[in-house]
Amino acid sequence: MPKLKRLSGSDIIKILGLFDFVQVSQKGSHVKLRRIVNKENQTLTIPLHKELDKGTANAIFRQVCRYVDESTLREHFFTK
Repeated sequence: MPKLKRLSGSDIIKILGLFDFVQVSQKGSHVKLRRIVNKENQTLTIPLHKELDKGTANAIFRQVCRYVDESTLREHFFTK
């Protein structure tokens, strides 16, 4: 069974950049990413921590799955 990778906030930001998310603001240690698809704003907030807790990384994964196909994301978030 695949395990969730240990990811940092900047790792997740790079992954989401592959799906056209761009940084629009930062407040403290949290970065707001956004992309516009069919005139719909898709916004995510990512903590810029050196290593995210597994629960936080999993919650971000579930949030991103609202916008990006889960099977495409799995290779970036989970081990094989």
